Amino acid sequence: MKVKDVIQLLEELAPQAYAEDFDNTGLLIGDKNNEITGILVTLDTLESVVDEAISEKCNLIVSFHPIVFSGLKKITGKSYVERVVQKAIKHDIAIFAIHTALDNAWNGVNAMICEKLKLQNRRILLPQKATIKKLQTYVPSKDIDMVREALFSAGAGEIGNYTNCSFTTSGTGSYNGNEDSSPVIGTKGKTHFEDEISLSVTFQRHLESKVVSALINAHPYEKVAYEITTLENENQHIGMGMIGEFSSEMEASRFVAFLKDAMNTKCVRHSKLTAQNIKKVAVLGGSGSFAIEAAKRAGADAFVTADLKYHDFFKSENSILLADIGHYESEQFTKELLHSFLNKKITNFAVVLAQTNTNPISYS
Repeated sequence: MKVKDVIQLLEELAPQAYAEDFDNTGLLIGDKNNEITGILVTLDTLESVVDEAISEKCNLIVSFHPIVFSGLKKITGKSYVERVVQKAIKHDIAIFAIHTALDNAWNGVNAMICEKLKLQNRRILLPQKATIKKLQTYVPSKDIDMVREALFSAGAGEIGNYTNCSFTTSGTGSYNGNEDSSPVIGTKGKTHFEDEISLSVTFQRHLESKVVSALINAHPYEKVAYEITTLENENQHIGMGMIGEFSSEMEASRFVAFLKDAMNTKCVRHSKLTAQNIKKVAVLGGSGSFAIEAAKRAGADAFVTADLKYHDFFKSENSILLADIGHYESEQFTKELLHSFLNKKITNFAVVLAQTNTNPISYS
């Protein structure tokens, strides 16, 4: 198995197409064509983590956070980032970062928090827009089933819980929609007229090249005419944060105690305890102050996140309990998620869970 094969598996869990524009995800160091000897899964990639990879004979590190975030103009070993890059290159170790692609995934960072808090009826807090595309083409009536099934096999028609969603409408004539091609050039060079059917399917953005390839391979025309448009629909299965509910409500003070225990943290910074009980909870792993208003609009009784500043807590306005559990603490279970996923997918060599504690903050 090569590095690129593992990346393809990780794309199934969290496609890079949905990572935030500011982020630096994907293969940061190494050759995608290298054969893998072992995989080390970590939250952060530090020097000590690279040392652990060396001792475990792992030449691929799958990290949540990217060690290289902004550009490096020099690699002289003066900073911890430069030293990690130097050591990884010296020992031929590839580093892949998944970060906000996993933040935006349905079964990603926020799903893990919801699982730890036992939240039910989950939905995305801030759904992404423009992630759904629509393909429209024309197909000879006798070939419609073959082309449609090829598109379905490539992933078209599967949006969230909906499968094989398509719309077809009958039409006659030999025009294939391409002004530059002869309307009578039909099936693989044969010249004849035949009925056509308009075929439309929706698909998720990251599947575009796969869907188009399937269309071209299955379609009988030598020149295939098609149109792809981006839909403005919000994707209810891709986006930042999640919101869910407890099976039964609890007092605010009890919720804070429960939160400390469930998220394995000794400290929770929070706004003034609200009078109302807590039942609906919004969560967002990592820095989540930008989603406070979204949590309030969604009717959350509490919002669990990290990196809230002093003035952020004023935004509670006694209408929502804001709880900052710490950046590391909000994402600490992410490496277990990645480790479990890869272990199920790969059985022929070791996928190692890093034992190095990468939390840079100490509490006294």
